[in-house]
Amino acid sequence: MSDNVQILLTGGPRDLASDRRTLQLDASPEKIKIEHLGGYEHFEPTGEHTTDGHAVVFRWTTRTRIAE
Repeated sequence: MSDNVQILLTGGPRDLASDRRTLQLDASPEKIKIEHLGGYEHFEPTGEHTTDGHAVVFRWTTRTRIAE
């Protein structure tokens, strides 16, 4: 049996593609960092699930730049 967790990323930049906002991971992490336009978008869990209960909701918290 698989313990995959579906995660929905909310908030953050409007140009972050919708197909990058849904993740399927082996476990629910404490934080998620997505590379986007020369930086990283950071998301943290809200403790909420989608209305259908299938995905854990993570909300955008900050953006950092990639060090050169």
